Amino acid sequence: MSEERIETAVNRIEAALARIAEVANNPSPTPQSVSALVVKHEALRDAASTALNDIDSLIAEIGE
Repeated sequence: MSEERIETAVNRIEAALARIAEVANNPSPTPQSVSALVVKHEALRDAASTALNDIDSLIAEIGE
């Protein structure tokens, strides 16, 4: 795997962590409906699954 791809992956992970920290430090002021939370949960679950698959692929490529 090229160093450029690794750097890109690390930058994406760091950007995601920064977004998570921003939301954690500045929670939504109004409660959301349960259905809205379910939709967000599904989107986050899909994003996390994609990220984990990307990380697994990167690790597999590094091991080659």
